[in-house]
Amino acid sequence: MTATERGSGAFTDEEKAAMKERSKEVRRASKNANGEPELLEKIAEMNDADRAMAERVHAVITAAAPDLDPTLWYGMPAYARKGKAVVFFQPAGKFKARYSTLGFNDSAALDDGSMWPTAFALTELTADDEARIAELVRRAAG
Repeated sequence: MTATERGSGAFTDEEKAAMKERSKEVRRASKNANGEPELLEKIAEMNDADRAMAERVHAVITAAAPDLDPTLWYGMPAYARKGKAVVFFQPAGKFKARYSTLGFNDSAALDDGSMWPTAFALTELTADDEARIAELVRRAAG
């Protein structure tokens, strides 16, 4: 959706909701270091396809990098180091996209020359995809 379609640069309803969720997450994080219960609750709220993929991504990430802390980031499952999200899963339904996204923030140790990917579109997960995610997450976690 373009800024014109949204109207004069205004945020979409989905974007506004994500910002509100992020505000709640920051307040909640200061009270509770373990964000896994909230992450699993958020996954349970997803539609069937997103939930199935998010559950598999969660299992792969927690096995590959058990030192990353499960948390929420803008209402999406994320995995953080020292309070900063390293990797996140954006379900397709969150912004009515045609694919889910596995993304890495700047704290991820994925640097490879002067250009490297930081997000991947996911339409399904194969065993090869899961192995690649595990390798990327291990690298990202440092």
